[in-house]
Amino acid sequence: MITIRRAGDLDAREMADLLDAIIRKGGTTAHTDPVSRSTLLDWMQRDPQRSAWHVAEDEAGKILGFQFLEPHPELPSDACDIATFVRLGQTGLGVGSKLFEASKRAARDLGYSWINATIRADNEGGLAYYQSRGFENYARHAGIALGNGQLVDRIGKRYDLT
Repeated sequence: MITIRRAGDLDAREMADLLDAIIRKGGTTAHTDPVSRSTLLDWMQRDPQRSAWHVAEDEAGKILGFQFLEPHPELPSDACDIATFVRLGQTGLGVGSKLFEASKRAARDLGYSWINATIRADNEGGLAYYQSRGFENYARHAGIALGNGQLVDRIGKRYDLT
C-alpha cells in the first residue's frame, strides 16, 4: 500500500538519497551534481507559502518517491513548476499517480491555474508520465546546458487546473 503525505524536514535525508541515486544513474533529470539533506531543506524553504511537497511511502515508511510544486521566476504568477522523483525500481507502481493527485489538490488550494513540467527530451519515462496525467506540450527548448556541460533539449508541458 502506498501512502501520500506532506514532506517534512525529517524526510530530507531519504529524499536526497533517492534523488542522488537517480542523478548517478543519469539520463532522466536535469540535476547533475549530488544533493544533500541540507540542499533538500533549502529547496523546501525557497517559498513555503507558495509550494507543496509530498512523499509517497510504503507500509514500512520507506519513501518511494516525492513530488513538489513551487513558483518559478520564468512562469506567470498563476503557474507553478512541478518535479517528480520516484525511487529506482519503483516506477510503474502508481507512486507518481498518487503523488500527482495530492499535488493537483495542493496547486488548486495555493491558487494556481496551471502546472508546468519541464522534462528532458530524452527522458521517455518522464515524458510519458506527464503525458498520461494530461499534460500537453507547449514549448521546446533546444540545446540547454546541464551543470556538467551536457546539452539537452527540454520540453515544456502544461496541465490546466481549470
